[in-house]
Amino acid sequence: MFVLQVLIVVLLVVAAVATLLLQSRSDRFQAARDRSLAAAEAFAYSPGLVNTLRGPHPSAVLQPRTEAARLRGGVDFIVVMNRQGIRYTHPKPEEIGKKFVGTIGPSLQGRTTTETVHGPLGEEVQVVVPIFDAHGGVVGMVSAGMKAANVSSAVDRQLPVVLGAGAAALFLTTAGTALVSTRLRRQTHGLGPDEMTRMYEHHDAVLHAVREGVVIVSGDGRILLTNDEARRLLELPPDVEGHRVSSLGLDPRMADLLASRRVATDELLPVGDRLLAVNNRPTDRRGGPRGSVATLRDSTELRALAGKAEVARSRLNLLYNASMAIGTTLDIKRTAEELVYVAAPQFTDYATVDLADPVLRGEEPHVRVGSDAAQLRRVALHGAREDHPLHRVGELVAFTSSAPQADGFLSGHPVLVPDLRSAEGWRLQEPEETQAVLDYGLSSLITVPLKARGVLMGIVNFWRTRESEPFEDDDLSLAEELAARASVCIDNARRFTREHAMAVTLQHSLLPRALPSQDALDIAYRYLPAQAGVGGDWFDVISLPGARVALVVGDVVGHGLHAAATMGRLRTAVQNFSALDLSPDELLGHLDELVGRIDQEAADEDGEAAVVGAACLYAIYDPVTGNCQLARAGHPPPAVVRPDGSVDFPEVPVGPPLGVGGHPYKAAELHLPADSTLVLYTDGLIEDRTRDIETGLEILRGTLARPNRTPQEICEAVLETLLPARQSDDIALLVARTKVLDADQIASWELPCDPTVVSRARAEATEQLTRWGMDEETVFTTELILSELVTNAIRHACGPIGVRLLRNRNLICEVSDTSSTSPHLRYAAAEDEGGRGLFLVAQLAERWGTRYTSEGKVIWAEQPLPGAGRTLRETPN
Repeated sequence: MFVLQVLIVVLLVVAAVATLLLQSRSDRFQAARDRSLAAAEAFAYSPGLVNTLRGPHPSAVLQPRTEAARLRGGVDFIVVMNRQGIRYTHPKPEEIGKKFVGTIGPSLQGRTTTETVHGPLGEEVQVVVPIFDAHGGVVGMVSAGMKAANVSSAVDRQLPVVLGAGAAALFLTTAGTALVSTRLRRQTHGLGPDEMTRMYEHHDAVLHAVREGVVIVSGDGRILLTNDEARRLLELPPDVEGHRVSSLGLDPRMADLLASRRVATDELLPVGDRLLAVNNRPTDRRGGPRGSVATLRDSTELRALAGKAEVARSRLNLLYNASMAIGTTLDIKRTAEELVYVAAPQFTDYATVDLADPVLRGEEPHVRVGSDAAQLRRVALHGAREDHPLHRVGELVAFTSSAPQADGFLSGHPVLVPDLRSAEGWRLQEPEETQAVLDYGLSSLITVPLKARGVLMGIVNFWRTRESEPFEDDDLSLAEELAARASVCIDNARRFTREHAMAVTLQHSLLPRALPSQDALDIAYRYLPAQAGVGGDWFDVISLPGARVALVVGDVVGHGLHAAATMGRLRTAVQNFSALDLSPDELLGHLDELVGRIDQEAADEDGEAAVVGAACLYAIYDPVTGNCQLARAGHPPPAVVRPDGSVDFPEVPVGPPLGVGGHPYKAAELHLPADSTLVLYTDGLIEDRTRDIETGLEILRGTLARPNRTPQEICEAVLETLLPARQSDDIALLVARTKVLDADQIASWELPCDPTVVSRARAEATEQLTRWGMDEETVFTTELILSELVTNAIRHACGPIGVRLLRNRNLICEVSDTSSTSPHLRYAAAEDEGGRGLFLVAQLAERWGTRYTSEGKVIWAEQPLPGAGRTLRETPN
């Protein structure tokens, strides 16, 4: 009420002041307009003004006159301007000659304009009056104005009176209201009406809502107040207020305590079949009215509630432990084991998990509703003892259609069997085993299907013995909750298993399944996929013309199907580029462009740049010279083990990873004598979370520093030493021991570019093949091939012609010349003189082709040698 009265007085004062201010504003604007109009008209009609405007120096003449008129007229400015609005006069001389700020259009037409503008002097009320000549034409304009704030008003004198009256009224109202409020607060102990009402409502609500009885007794032993709980516990009638305690038929000890005003704390008194805990306190200890207040609690129900609360707490604790312990890995069996270890012994005595075999492979089981039996694989079991008769882990368990396990699995609904002895359907399957289960003491069972995202994967069985309470309906909901949490985790593990298996299958399908037959290198390899995913590491061994062999090791950035697919594309590209017989640096350059295109495709598809990236090392070994050309793109250096057991990491120039683009690659050439070992690997072998690359290279050096070991033995020793405990990346390891051709396996000579040397080439080839012990058919075929190749070189090139024969697993015939033009196989027409030579070579040779050199090209052809053994020199182990 006080606030309302003050608010009314304040509103009245504010309304009066606002009215006066509005009136004052209107009066000031009107006064400013009238004064400005009078000054402007007086000056506009002054004699001689027109002639002065038409004179040579109007500003010099008019400026002092306007200033004098401004001071006499009490305005802020008088401005004379021409028809274009250019000022001739102004209180501020620097404004003379500038454009007038205001509206001059109506004045040019002979009308007077009044407006409010923001000019050089601030916000002003100004009047623009036209200047007429003798013929009534407008030759200029006069503007006068002033600020409305400079005009005094009667309101300025009235406002203090209004404010003083309002303040006096506010003071009187405040004093009267404060006096009344003080008296009321003293009577209500400082509580207002709303607080009193709210306090009563809250007290009444609490009184009747609490699960504790309240009884207030007056000094003469009459009931003043009881709540609903007290009437229920003492079995009192609804109209008990006003009755004496002694007339209610209560237990004598209870009636005496309520009427005695005696202090009691948790005193237990029987009332019917209840045992009540009573607290009693007098109400007059602080000057209140005589009487007592008693509170009653049913200790029987409290004990029951405490038991239920403990059960609920233990179940919540079990569910919390399950959420923390189940699903820590993406392994199906491990997840099932986590479920049974959580359930037993906190919830059950024994717990088992049975899954369909396809689930263990990551597939979805084909469950037919209504089928006769369910065959599941036991994957987890845990219990109090190990001498139980239940099926062991790994066994295939067949449940008949009458068994609760089959019912739960095929129907997808949980099944509760409180007493196994009375479960005829369960006892029909395997009578001897079920009887052994009963004899062991297992007496109660809950079977819950493991189902997630519509996939039914198996069942979880909870068993209790006779020493424990049999399962009830309340236990069924807890079992379902445990199974639901585990089902999602098992399904996640199943999906991961499926995807991992798919990725591993794809990866293995893209890796070499068998190494090519060749005699230049003894090769052993190992490929170990990561434990937690599939990467993009790969290796390859490629046979090249001239008994040479290419070795490739690479690593695609990332893991998963995308990395494996990219690896397959790169491996295919390397094989195709190798068919062109490119040098290692040129091949890596083409691979770099390919990875850049793959990266661009991914960016166009996803809308953002997604760097693929890859590392690669490419080496070509020539057993004729024992030289090895190498180039690498962001890949660790190779290791070379010399025949004496010394190990070094040759300085192969390292280029940027594939896909970076814009940088050339450089190749290095090594000479590897016979029985040297070249070791290629990916970074997963030498680097992990516990060691850096430098440390891994030193460990690798120490492991390789032993002579006279086969490539297979080297692979085993390297993996035994360097394989990390937790392999997080793929590992590719390629070990190659070198061999070189003996001098008697090579024949070469040089011929001039003359048609007459064809017969000479045939004769020398025949002589060499005869020394090698070739049969007549091979000799004849080689003569034909050599004749065609030499003739082709003479016709299409100039300069010396080189001929070389190599004998190992195959017989290789090579003809080199200085031309860079490659011949092509084609069908010759009947009238063509040429075009049949290469067709004949292609029919006689097993393979043929062209490779380019720095001096020209080499055309080669290979013929198989049936029954030819290994003819390369190697050191026996």
